[in-house]
Amino acid sequence: MENDTSEPARKRLRASHACDTCRAKKIRCNGSNPCASCDANRQECTYGSEATTRGKSDVILEGVLRVEAALNEMKETIAMLPKQSQKSPTELPRGPVLSPGWPRENRAPSFSASPHSDFTSSERTFHNNAQLPKDSNQDLVNSLDNAVLASMHTSATEAVLQWPHFNIFPELRDGYTSIFHLEQSRPSLKTRSNAWFPMLSTNEIEEVLESFCNTVNFWYPVTSTQELANIRKTLLNGAANENEDLDFCLAALTMALGLAGQVTAGLAERHDESEEARERRASRKALADAYFDGVLRRLHMVHAQVSSQATHCLFFIALYFAFLRRPLQAWEYINASATKCLLLLSYRPEEENHADEERIRRIFWSCYILESDYLAELPALPQSGVSQVESSTPLPGEFDTHYSPEQKELSSLYFLACISMRRLLNRVHHLLYARSTGTALNPAKFPAVVRELDHQLDEWREVLPRALAFDVDLNAVNGLQGTMSTPQTEAGSFLRQRYLTCRSVIYRPYLMWTLSGVQTVNATNAPLQQEALNGSKICLDSCLLHILNLRGFGQTCLVDTWICSLSMAGAMLMLLAACRVRSLCELVGTEVLIAGEHLQTTLSSWRSLMGGVPSPSVEQSLRLMADIHRLIQTTYKHGQI
Repeated sequence: MENDTSEPARKRLRASHACDTCRAKKIRCNGSNPCASCDANRQECTYGSEATTRGKSDVILEGVLRVEAALNEMKETIAMLPKQSQKSPTELPRGPVLSPGWPRENRAPSFSASPHSDFTSSERTFHNNAQLPKDSNQDLVNSLDNAVLASMHTSATEAVLQWPHFNIFPELRDGYTSIFHLEQSRPSLKTRSNAWFPMLSTNEIEEVLESFCNTVNFWYPVTSTQELANIRKTLLNGAANENEDLDFCLAALTMALGLAGQVTAGLAERHDESEEARERRASRKALADAYFDGVLRRLHMVHAQVSSQATHCLFFIALYFAFLRRPLQAWEYINASATKCLLLLSYRPEEENHADEERIRRIFWSCYILESDYLAELPALPQSGVSQVESSTPLPGEFDTHYSPEQKELSSLYFLACISMRRLLNRVHHLLYARSTGTALNPAKFPAVVRELDHQLDEWREVLPRALAFDVDLNAVNGLQGTMSTPQTEAGSFLRQRYLTCRSVIYRPYLMWTLSGVQTVNATNAPLQQEALNGSKICLDSCLLHILNLRGFGQTCLVDTWICSLSMAGAMLMLLAACRVRSLCELVGTEVLIAGEHLQTTLSSWRSLMGGVPSPSVEQSLRLMADIHRLIQTTYKHGQI
C-alpha cells in the first residue's frame, strides 16, 4: 500500500515542477534548467520550484509577446542588412502571385472550381514550384505583412500634378481645387417630397434581376440565388408599398443596381445611339433613383441593425453612390459596411450559418477592393481596418451566386483575380511610394523592387483562365484599334486595364529618375542610362495603351467613373512630362496626339448617357485633360524637332 501511494505523489511532484512551456503543452518535463524540451526547441524555459498559479491565457499572452519580440528583432536585423551584404534588402518573396505575400494556407482559392480550369491548374503549378530565396529574412517578414495602402502615399494624381516638371505650365494648376473640397462642397442628395415606388410587371422585374446578376453580382458576387429568390418574392408580393423592414431595403437596392446595370449596358460597343435608346436609358435611371430614394428614407433601419443583411444593404448603398459619382458618400458607406464586416467576423454566431458567413467574407473583400481604389486617389481618407486583417481572412468560398455553374465559377475566378490585383497594387504603392519608406526616389533600391513586382504582375496575368485572358504588346502602340486582340469577355478587357495601370505605376520610378536628370550624372555608364530609358518606355507605353483602350465597360461606368477620370488624368500628366524631354519624347508614339481627344469624347458621352448631377471632380479632370491635350499638341511636336 505504501508503494501505491508514493508513485502518484512523485507524479504530482513532477507536474508541479514542470516549466510553464511544458505545462501548457501537457508534455513531460525533466526538471532541468533549461529543460530538455525547451533546449531542443530553443525556447525560453521558465522553470519554477512551485506550481504556477497563472492561467492558460497568461501563458498564451507570454508566448505572443515572445513572438512579437522575435519579429521586432528580425526587422532590426533586416534594417542592418545593406551594411552587411551586397544583396538588396528590398527583394520581395516569390509566392503565388494571385495572393502575393499571403500565409500559405490562404493562397489557394477555396471555392469549388473545375479541375480543368486554366486558372486553378496554373496557380497550383506555380504554388508547387515557388521557393523562397535562401537566407532571406526580408522574404519571411513580407510574407507576414498585409497588403496595406500606405497613408499619404505620393502616387495619387494630385501628387503628380505638384511635380516641379509642371511649373512651366501654370495653367494646369490655376483654378484647380482639391478633390476633397470640391466633393465636400456639393449639395446633398435630396429625397423626394412625394415618395413613389415603381410599378413594374413580372417580366420587367425578371429583366432587372437578370441585369443585376450579369453586372453587379458578377463583379462583386455577394448575393446568393436563395437571396435573389427572397428578393423576387418580396417584389412580387408588393411588399415595397407596405413593409418597412430590411427585406424591402435589400430588394429596392437590388432593383436600383439592376436598373443601373441596364443604364450602363452596351456602352463599350456603342457608336451613335438613337433618341429612343437614350430615352430608355433615362427612364431606367429615373426608376433606379426612385428605388434608391425609398431606401434613403429607411436608412435608420439599416444602421440600427448589426447583421449580414444590414451589412449587405450598406455595401449596396455604397455602390449606388459610386454610380451617382459621389465618392465621399460612397467611401462613407464602404467604410460603414467594412466596419460591420469586421465586427461580425470577430465573433462566431450562436448558430452556424455558412451562407451568412460567406456573404460577410465576400462583402469584406469587396470593401477591401473599393476602399483601396478610393485611397489610391484620396490618400488622407481614414481607413476602415480591412487592410490590416486581410491576410488572415479566408478567400471566397463556395457560394451559389448564379444559376449557371459556369457563370458562378467564372464570377468567382474574376472576383479572386480582382482581389489579387488590388493586393498587388497596394504593395506597389506601399513599397515604391510610401511617403517615408518608399524606394521610388532611391535608384540604388527601386530597380530590384520593380523587377520583382513586374515578375509578380506577369505571373498574375499568366494564370488567368481563358475566358479572362488578354494579350499585351507594349512594344507596339498603333492607334485606337491597337495591336492587342480583343479579350473574349468584357471582364477580360477590364482586367487588362487594371494590368496596364499596375504596370505603369510599377515602372514610374524609371520615368521619375529620367525626368530628374540623374542619368546625366552617369552619362558614361551607358547600360545604366539605357536601363532608365527602357523602364521609362514601358511606363509610357502602358499609360498610352491604358488611355487608348478605354471603353464604356460596365464596371467602369457603374462603379469606377470617378476613379477612372482621375487615373486617366494622371496618365496624361505622365505623357506631358515625357514630351518635354527629347530622349523621352522620342519614345512616345504619335498616338499621344489623339489620346486626350479620345478621353474627353468617351467620358463626356458617359456623362450625357447616365444623366444625373455631374461630379465636380470628374468635370475638373475633364478640364485638366483638355489642357494637357492642348499642351501635348505643341510640346510633342517641339520635342520631335
